[in-house]
Amino acid sequence: MAGKIEIMETVLRDAHQCLVATRMRTEDMLPIAAQLDEIGYWSLEAWGGATFDATLRFLKECPWQRLRKLRAAMPKTRLQMLLRGQNVVGYRNYPDDIVQAFVQRAAVNGIDVLRIFDAMNDIRNMKTAIEAGLRAGKLVEGTVCYTISPVHSPDYFLGVAEKLAEMGVQILCLKDMGGILAPYAAYEIIHKIKSRIALPLHLHSHCTAGLAQMTYMMAIEAGADILDTAISPFSQGTSQPATEQLVAALKDTPHDTGLDLGKLAKIAEYFYRIRRNYAEFESPVNNQIKTDVLTSQIPGGMLSNLVAQLRQQKAEDKLELVLAEMPHVRKDLGYPPLVTPTSQMVGAQAALNVMTGKRYSVVNMETRNYVMGLYGEAPGKISDEMKQKVLGKKEPITCRPADLLKPGLDQARKDSNGLARSDEDILTYALFPEVAKDFFQWRDAQAGLQPATASH
Repeated sequence: MAGKIEIMETVLRDAHQCLVATRMRTEDMLPIAAQLDEIGYWSLEAWGGATFDATLRFLKECPWQRLRKLRAAMPKTRLQMLLRGQNVVGYRNYPDDIVQAFVQRAAVNGIDVLRIFDAMNDIRNMKTAIEAGLRAGKLVEGTVCYTISPVHSPDYFLGVAEKLAEMGVQILCLKDMGGILAPYAAYEIIHKIKSRIALPLHLHSHCTAGLAQMTYMMAIEAGADILDTAISPFSQGTSQPATEQLVAALKDTPHDTGLDLGKLAKIAEYFYRIRRNYAEFESPVNNQIKTDVLTSQIPGGMLSNLVAQLRQQKAEDKLELVLAEMPHVRKDLGYPPLVTPTSQMVGAQAALNVMTGKRYSVVNMETRNYVMGLYGEAPGKISDEMKQKVLGKKEPITCRPADLLKPGLDQARKDSNGLARSDEDILTYALFPEVAKDFFQWRDAQAGLQPATASH
């Protein structure tokens, strides 16, 4: 059984991503950075996930600059990021050279720990990023995405963990993005993994269904080593359990975190004030306990998207029908875990099925690509009806999807010429060309600069 429990604090990344639409500004992070650095967290999650896109798109901030500023302000604590494998911090597969360069620059700019996952748990989609992280001399967390389906068993999750361990990751992460991991299921999976693999185990969950606090206690009993929590003002709801709550629960036990509740209280005080700045991005849905997520398995952000799409079609009254259709579509697709980008795809296809009144009479492009194998290997069997409808006579691909992509870095360097001012800018452009272009032009205008002409 694990001794001291280590904590990863999520307030600078996942907590505000879940509760205030990823809108926290760097200027609200820096004043408290020195105090965060004194706590003694195992790591601070500060980058990756949706923060990269959101800083550029909504905050007109450079994500690389945020990372450098946080690194300078917190020299003692490991900084951690979330990386979507071959999708990097975007929503599609990128060529290997872009993945490798991104990981290398993230390491140079201050990232110590890379949590690498793939929505399909397809190891092939994580391989390039894992190897790049290890080459950069950083800690790599190989991630197993948790979901519930007839094809996902404790042995399935153990199998994914074993493959990741063989690839040389130093830490395993069990990632419960929907907040649907129940206490006894967590115990069984973690106990199984820990009894077979001698690596630290890091558990990530959300309080969406109200289970995470109990799940964390059972995970500790099963041998988990590191847990994700959020300082109280940004905890609970669709975020993580509160840091202070766990620290208090484990005080004076063999699992004592060693963190100081007095110091944490001062940090909480600061973030209670800060949260008021983001009131316009609050949503009551994010602060409720909803056990129906156990049935639908829909991540919070996906639900608001679905409602918006139906509203555009003047079909909001069809929401219940679409939600009821989602499990059918998911089954037909071989039970992918519902996390970006698969959650959006299943939701959109279910909506099409309901609106047209005939299943798969219209198939969207993402569903087509998925059945084609372009997202990776489905966990279960894709139904014959689905294959027939989508592929006709075509055969799905069996290779690693990124093997079909040409290198993209030189092209991005050419296309961004005149706007990119650094290697980091070129990567930003490679990942989000349109958003990057808008941002670079805005940045130049702010600085009163003429567009750059020298190529890099």
